[in-house]
Amino acid sequence: MRNHPNVIAVQDALDAAGATGPDGRPCQVVLLDEAVHTAAAAAEALCIEVGQIANSLIFDAAGEPLLVLTSGAHRVDTARLGDLKRATPAFVREHTGQPIGGVAPLGHPKPVRTLVDTALGEFDAIWAAGGVPQAVFAITYAELLRVTAGTAADVA
Repeated sequence: MRNHPNVIAVQDALDAAGATGPDGRPCQVVLLDEAVHTAAAAAEALCIEVGQIANSLIFDAAGEPLLVLTSGAHRVDTARLGDLKRATPAFVREHTGQPIGGVAPLGHPKPVRTLVDTALGEFDAIWAAGGVPQAVFAITYAELLRVTAGTAADVA
C-alpha cells in the first residue's frame, strides 16, 4: 500500500510543501493495519479524540470542487457555506484522484479550493487521510492551512 500512487502523490505533496508534523519533523504518511472509512474508526485506530480527525469532504459548488476539512466531531452545515451539492464518487475521484474515505487535503491533480474548520485549531495534532482509506498523517492546524492554501472557516 505504501507504493500506491495516491499515497506517493500525498507524500510528494507534503515533501514539496516542506510540511512538518506536530513533532517538528517532516510529515510522513503512515499506514494503519486496516482501512478506516469514518472519523470514529480513524480515531479509534490512532487512540485519539474524534475531533482530531480532519475529515476531507468534497462538495460540488456549481460544478467546481470545494474541499471542506472538518473536525471529525462536526457535521458540515452546507447552508452556512452556500449553494453546495453532495459530490458523487465519480466527481470526487475526477477532482482529487482519490476515493471517498481516503481523500487527502493535498496531492490532487490540481489545487482544490479548501476550507479548514476552525475547530481543528483546538488540537496540537490533527490527523488527515493520506490518499487511501488505510493511510493517514499527522499535522498541525497552522501547517494544514499553509500546505492546502486553505481558508479558516466555521463550517459546522
